[in-house]
Amino acid sequence: MESDDSSTTSSCPPTMDFPLHGGERMEGVYHEVTYLSPVPMKGSLTVTNYRIYFRSTHTSAQPPLILDVPLGFAARVEKVGGQRTAREGAYGLEIACKDIRSLRFALSKTDPRKDVFETLRRKFNEGRDYRFDDGWRVYDPVSEYRRQGLPNEAWKISRINENYEICDSYPRILGVPSGATDEELREVAKFRSRGRFPVLSWMDPESLATICRCAQPLVGVGGNRNRTDELYVQMIMDANAQSHRIWIMDARPKVNAMANILYGGGYENEDFYDNAELVFLDIHNIHTMRVSLRKVRDVSFPVIDDGRWLSNVDNTHWLDHLSSILSGAVRIAGKVENSKTSVIVHCSDGWDRTSQLTALTMLMLDPYFRSVTGFQVLIEKEWLSFGHKFAHRIGHGEDKPNDNDRSPVFLQFIDCVCRSGYRMMEGSEHHLDSTTT
Repeated sequence: MESDDSSTTSSCPPTMDFPLHGGERMEGVYHEVTYLSPVPMKGSLTVTNYRIYFRSTHTSAQPPLILDVPLGFAARVEKVGGQRTAREGAYGLEIACKDIRSLRFALSKTDPRKDVFETLRRKFNEGRDYRFDDGWRVYDPVSEYRRQGLPNEAWKISRINENYEICDSYPRILGVPSGATDEELREVAKFRSRGRFPVLSWMDPESLATICRCAQPLVGVGGNRNRTDELYVQMIMDANAQSHRIWIMDARPKVNAMANILYGGGYENEDFYDNAELVFLDIHNIHTMRVSLRKVRDVSFPVIDDGRWLSNVDNTHWLDHLSSILSGAVRIAGKVENSKTSVIVHCSDGWDRTSQLTALTMLMLDPYFRSVTGFQVLIEKEWLSFGHKFAHRIGHGEDKPNDNDRSPVFLQFIDCVCRSGYRMMEGSEHHLDSTTT
């Protein structure tokens, strides 16, 4: 990027104050920038292919302020003010972040704001240009299943999805009941949304009670049933000799599950599934959560009347939603730990609310997942390998801040971990600082 302005340079060698990560490169350095906080601070703004980095000017009376923001955090970048009409301090850029921060930077009117804006927008949209070292070797599905005690008399490790032919959003290696044949698994997959049939997430090493996950059954307005699916759920229940009951935890509000019948989905009819009990956990969908986070952001930025702050926070319903998620996970954990019963968890497609619930429950029940490595395995297992749509939900590399596929599903999971962490993480290797997103 070229400019005649002495306050801007197109490149800059790394310094002790700004060490570059491996593969990271400078895109631009802009001086005489003011960060518009309650106490405005002047400094320099650096853009790389991975992040933006603001460092305020150091003074003897005040240590420098540092803002280090990965490009993937940015939801939107906009120009603020204009050359002729903007009041002093309002000519610059605003960066709305996915963690609800709103960062405003003022530029002097002689600075080439267009160049800064285009650089930032281009790099935000090219966020996938930067890669960390390969981290896919942390989780090995066979090793994790063996850690849980598979294979055994009741459960086996199946490679039926080796080529993703049964379900393109499931992992290649799955834990399934030992008595289930490949033909039966294929038949059950046909009756579940997007082929996401019930498979093992976690097994209690002592009671052999299990947590399985899947998607909604394709009941539809015709009230379809699938006897192979019913038999398969019976197999999951029978694999746990300590209980003759199984719980099906549907993450959705019942009214939403009923509405899905009109689109070919639905929920299990307890009359067809012997000894199965269906519970709706009343966790709302991605669209409701997106609106809730937007309200949280609006409450936080700009500052509002303190007298109404608590009521405005309450009206976002963000804490209500977190409570529903945590309550659902606690309920599942109670059935497995205290009642020694197996649980099947699903929502509509089984990759948003289902991942929240299974991951939180496993974090509560298994201390391994509260270690640093275990927490990494948990995320890669229950979120990545089971098809959570990170790119769509978070919007990495997409200049579509109003995309209806965006939703803070994983952010809610991290928030739940943080809020419950003071109990779950006590005495463990995992630390709350690790949950910074």
